[in-house]
Amino acid sequence: MEIIEANSFFKRLKGLMGKRDFNDAILFSNLRDSSIHSHFMLFEIDAYFLDEKKIIFEKTTLKPWKFHKPKKQAKYILETKKNKLKLKIGDKLEFF
Repeated sequence: MEIIEANSFFKRLKGLMGKRDFNDAILFSNLRDSSIHSHFMLFEIDAYFLDEKKIIFEKTTLKPWKFHKPKKQAKYILETKKNKLKLKIGDKLEFF
C-alpha cells in the first residue's frame, strides 16, 4: 500500500473527491482544522486522527456526503477505504 501525502492546500482540498476506488492511504498534514467531509466521494472511508506523537486518538467511518469534527485538533489525518486497515485508538504510526 502506498501512502500519499496531502501537505498543501490544494492536495488537502482535493483529497479523495471524485475517485471511483482507492486502495492506498492518504495522509493529511499541515492542518489548520481537522474537520473532514466526504462530499463528492463515491465510497465509504475510515479516517484516523493522530496527535503530534503520531498516536491515533479517534477513528470514524464516513459514508459519502457526511461531515466529522474530532473532539480535539489533529496533527495528522489518515484516510483509507473502509476496513482497509485494522488500526485502533492508541496505535502509534511510523512515517517520515
